Amino acid sequence: MSIKLIGPFRQLVTLRQLPKKGPLKDEQLEIISEGGLVVQDEKILAVGKFDQLKSEYANQEVSYELLEGDFIGLPGLVDAHTHICFGGSRAMDFAARNAGKTYLEIAGEGGGIWSTVKHTRAATQQQLTAKMSTRMDRLLANGVTTVEAKSGYGLAPDQELKMLRAIKNAGANHKMDVVATCLAAHIIPKDIQGGEQEYLLQILEEIVPVVQKENLCRRFDIFTEQSAFSVDGSREYLKKLKALGFDLTVHGDQFTPGGSGVAIDCGALSVDHLEASGDAEIKALAASEVIPVALPGASLGLGCPFTPARKLLDLGCSLAIASDWNPGSAPQGDLLTQASILATFEKLSTTEVFAGITFRAAAALGLSDRGRLAVGMLADCVAFPGTDYREILYLQGSLKPVRVWKGGEVVVGNH
Repeated sequence: MSIKLIGPFRQLVTLRQLPKKGPLKDEQLEIISEGGLVVQDEKILAVGKFDQLKSEYANQEVSYELLEGDFIGLPGLVDAHTHICFGGSRAMDFAARNAGKTYLEIAGEGGGIWSTVKHTRAATQQQLTAKMSTRMDRLLANGVTTVEAKSGYGLAPDQELKMLRAIKNAGANHKMDVVATCLAAHIIPKDIQGGEQEYLLQILEEIVPVVQKENLCRRFDIFTEQSAFSVDGSREYLKKLKALGFDLTVHGDQFTPGGSGVAIDCGALSVDHLEASGDAEIKALAASEVIPVALPGASLGLGCPFTPARKLLDLGCSLAIASDWNPGSAPQGDLLTQASILATFEKLSTTEVFAGITFRAAAALGLSDRGRLAVGMLADCVAFPGTDYREILYLQGSLKPVRVWKGGEVVVGNH
């Protein structure tokens, strides 16, 4: 039961006591100068001034992790929406889209989501695990200590289960935490006999029982969109999953509204995208407990408008920000860079961005034990070089962490 004191940080940004919903001003941000963290059994035991903590624990057996230099400490980042388990590349799609080709033209030339489906189906479970682990290494080096990862490029029971097993294996053998989500309802497969109703029934009958038996995930997602699954079909599907005890999330309002209403009706934890949300959808979300998740990477990849983040916050919603790292629409995968760019275009305060990639993102995953530097929370922390927390977003992702702790243990950087 050893106790460790980490510090001093020139600035320790705690995010404790900030609300889950609504706008946030930088004046609300707690900054502890010359701060420290006391850690025991992967949890934070105390937070405060380093010298005061050193004095308070002087009579106990304490080890010290002394920081020499200038460091800014933040909670470990949480990327609440990714598709980092996949095979192949869609570089051809990106180049063709920028050259003016339409989605249908790209798909006709062998691109589009079905290209990723073919490459993912061709990969072994071990290959998918290895590729995902490499992407997780990059995320961890960028300060992400918890990541969500979806299936959705198998689009057949055996292939979706292969993806979920690969995700589970990658998470079990990595230093960061992985939250798995089944997105078998990504699009209606080209090669299925029947349509939406038949495919959703197949998921419920052939995938869900195995997921339960092997404990492959606790979350299900669906893409509610005119090009994917209908509002009525999505609602019926999710309510059946809710009755089985699964957490829910929805890809919603990306191109047309409708998905946010499904998320509210079904009691989903989050609805992700929302680029097409209007005032009516935003007001309904504000009156619910559903957390909106902005995905600026998709807007950058597709050249589409950003999620109306400013309006969501001002009307009383929460706001998480995630990378949507995927091979098609959001290949960049750099959460901090994307969040910084979203802040510029949507006029988000530094506090709103930090909240959106830490404790509000954790809440979108149903997690309440991380995302703040506070007593009882997981000791997940990231240190950036410098003396002014505002430099982190000012440099738009080019300022990288020099040290990352998971459960109080250094996983990136040197002691």
